[in-house]
Amino acid sequence: KMLNRNLFFFLVKIIILAIIAAGCAPVTSEQSADSDLMAASQPPTIEFTLVTGESEGKMVFFGSGGAIDGMVNPDLRVSSGDIVKVTLVNGDAVLHDFAIPDLEVQSEAIAKMDKKTEVIFKVKVVGTKSYYCTIPGHRQAGMEGLLIAEGSNEEEEEASNASVVRSPDDLPGPLSYTESSIVKVELETTEVEARLSDGTSYKFWTFNGKVPGPFIRVRVGDTVEVVLKNNSISEFMHSVDFHATTGPGGGAVATQTKPGTETSFTFKAINPGLFVYHCATPMVAHHISNGMYGIILVEPEEGLPEVDHEFYVMQGEVYTAEPLGEKGILNFDLVKLLDEHPEYIIFNGSVGALTEDAPLKADVGDTVRIFFGVGGPNLISSFHVIGEIFDRVYNQASLTSDPLTNVQTTIVAPGGAAMVEFTIQVPGRYLLVDHALSRLERGLVGYLLVSGPENEEIFKIN
Repeated sequence: KMLNRNLFFFLVKIIILAIIAAGCAPVTSEQSADSDLMAASQPPTIEFTLVTGESEGKMVFFGSGGAIDGMVNPDLRVSSGDIVKVTLVNGDAVLHDFAIPDLEVQSEAIAKMDKKTEVIFKVKVVGTKSYYCTIPGHRQAGMEGLLIAEGSNEEEEEASNASVVRSPDDLPGPLSYTESSIVKVELETTEVEARLSDGTSYKFWTFNGKVPGPFIRVRVGDTVEVVLKNNSISEFMHSVDFHATTGPGGGAVATQTKPGTETSFTFKAINPGLFVYHCATPMVAHHISNGMYGIILVEPEEGLPEVDHEFYVMQGEVYTAEPLGEKGILNFDLVKLLDEHPEYIIFNGSVGALTEDAPLKADVGDTVRIFFGVGGPNLISSFHVIGEIFDRVYNQASLTSDPLTNVQTTIVAPGGAAMVEFTIQVPGRYLLVDHALSRLERGLVGYLLVSGPENEEIFKIN
């Protein structure tokens, strides 16, 4: 009886494991291949064989046969329109698979020595995509290479020319009231594909359709009623965290908002200053890097000194899977975000936002105030205007402290802000930069265009 009982439980265990394996099995080549390809049953136009193994203490793929024979993690070079067959051979009796997640390609996992699995897929895009083993830790241990596709996009996915650029003069003027008021702030979160750089677009996540979100202006003592709507066609939940708020999550706890719904909360603006707001839905850095940040100004009781021009500028980072300069529709890359290695660093929503689209403009003799913030989510900014000296810097946006004077460059932390003021004495084109100047090559530059008469007493070209 004991033997029969043990045999019974052994068989039950085998059946349960089989059911679990069936439900959790990775997507096979037949499941991942395009339906039009499978229906046509076209033969592969190019084939690769990869063998798992070890090299110099790392897990790797070895190329087998043809031009990749013996190469470690070889580049797989194909053309748009190719039907590609990749055969994975287990060469080390360790569980492995093969995947190109950006192309929705995934093999089954194999563990036995010399066992093979295949994936067949059609290449419809151009560019560089990573292939790797998805078994936890194996990619980090060295099992990663590149599939390089040349030609033209079969699907003709052209980059969008829509714009999320926030013009630097798109902000409300100084407040005219002196008594505390109730201010209603309406924000809508939208996910918009728009231009990132020339020939390149990206799916931004925005407040009110622009990056950064709207400039909000209130007075200390005001009661702020925030209504957050998440557009019905959004794919993700969103929220908002105001650094000007005293309360759980700055409002984020109250505003975790599903697509097609709205939430609200109220806070009292008890501290004057210039404060960042941003989405705070996990993963928070992902939401921020996609464009979900903005500024709220809480004016002190006496207001701010009058100036001729006020400008709104924010710095942000974009983490794309594709390298800097690659054309087409770009995709978010989690690993680059975690490693803090953005491909693009931008002012006000895109490369060229403050140069080609909406440069700052003023005249000789004008006084200028820049409300500057860093959405981030990761990099510190060394904000500088080439050819100008800040007459006043309200360090860390402390508007009730005495300003620093005669400052060349000011440091602004991610999620931080500063207010700078200066008077323009010489006409010309002035560059807004982060003085970590290699970032200029990733798109981080703006123009201040100044018109008016020359002032040779101050500056003269000999």
